[in-house]
This record gives sequence, structure tokens and C-alpha cells, in this order.
Amino acid sequence: MDKGTGKAEKITITAETGRLSQEDLERMLKEAEEFAEVDKLLKEKIDCRNGLESYVYSLKNTIEGDDMDGNITAQDKKELLELIDDTLDWMDIDIKAEECLTKRKEVENIANPIMRMMYAGSGSDGDFRHDEL
Repeated sequence: MDKGTGKAEKITITAETGRLSQEDLERMLKEAEEFAEVDKLLKEKIDCRNGLESYVYSLKNTIEGDDMDGNITAQDKKELLELIDDTLDWMDIDIKAEECLTKRKEVENIANPIMRMMYAGSGSDGDFRHDEL
């Protein structure tokens, strides 16, 4: 009913227009179940890849930062930059999640000792027993 004019019309709405049939629904559910494992593996791969890429770029930004120049040797900096470039090139190929996790561990095993030495040289000798408060 139009409240302004008072004119009324009757409309019939049926729920069948544009809806999926029962067969379509069952087919779609079956396909979703079939591809669930593939989707899970793809998600793991993408998450791992994104994590590795984020870690590598974070490393790069850290070692290229102006405040860390005196805390890392030229050789260590060169080694890390080569590792970063190699890792980014390696990521261009189609990799599996397990390969990505293995690569991240390899990068961390090389980078973490260098980063610890770098931060140890950034003004803290790691001995906090003599700090005055």
C-alpha cells in the first residue's frame, strides 16, 4: 500500500526464482569436500611463503638501516644480503609448504647468529648486572 495515495496492489513472491536446485546444492557440497584438502595445502603454502618473505625483508631493512652500520662487519652484511637475494630468487619457483619451512630454518640458522652479534654491538654488552637504576 502506498501511504501517500492510499492505493494498494497485491504482489505474489515465490521463493523458487533464482534459487539453486537440490542437485546443484549437493554437487557444490561434494566439490567443496573434494577440494578441501587442496585448499588447505594451498593455504599452508601461501602462509609459509608470506612469512618467509616478510622475515627476509625485515632482515634486509634491519641490516640496511643507518643505525646498524657500525654494528655489523662488511663480510657479514654481504653474506646476509646474498642470502636474502638468493632466498627471494628461490621463492620465485613453485614451492611446497615443507620446502618453505626448511628454507626458513636455513635462513634463520645463518642470520640469527649474525643478528645476535649485531645487536650485541649496538650499545649493550649483554651484561645487565652493572646497570644502575
